[in-house]
Amino acid sequence: KVKLDLKEVANGANKKIKLKKYVTCDSCHGSGAKDSSSYQTCGTCNGSGAVRKVTQTFLGQMATTSTCPTCHGEGKIITNKCTKCKGEGRMYDEETISIDVPAGVSDGIQLSMSGKGNAGIRGGYAGDLLIGIEEVPHPDLKRIENNVIYNLYLNIADVALGTQVEVPTIDGQARIKIPKGTQSGKLFRLQGKGIPSLNGY
Repeated sequence: KVKLDLKEVANGANKKIKLKKYVTCDSCHGSGAKDSSSYQTCGTCNGSGAVRKVTQTFLGQMATTSTCPTCHGEGKIITNKCTKCKGEGRMYDEETISIDVPAGVSDGIQLSMSGKGNAGIRGGYAGDLLIGIEEVPHPDLKRIENNVIYNLYLNIADVALGTQVEVPTIDGQARIKIPKGTQSGKLFRLQGKGIPSLNGY
């Protein structure tokens, strides 16, 4: 999860997070082998990574192809494993990742970063990183969809005679004019002071 305050939600933010995950082994660079000579061609599939099986049915011969059970589709077998990762090509470690959060996200939304998840075994594709957004409540402002609400309390004299006041917004204070005789519950709208739509839509 990534925590964002209301200003970061409105303007977007760059966050750096530390993750515990599987990363590519820096010793064998993901191969799982001690060195380039620590391989041999799989004898089961002869290096193709697949095996072909022919069975006899009442309709005739039927051929099926499946992943080689010996090398698991790699076509080669490691004869001398990397001592650091024990032949997996990856290790459980910590990595710092930079995340660009777009403006307009909301609490509970999930973002995805392709290829930033766990490293695959022996050079396989890395998974995706899923990022949950947690919006930190603002002490004065309340978000309702893309609108930002502030409740202003005035004394009777200011309401009767009218006044000018400063109210908080996401980016600082704004001055508004309260006409005399304003009724309780009156809504004043400041254009463009709310939350932008995600991705501009």
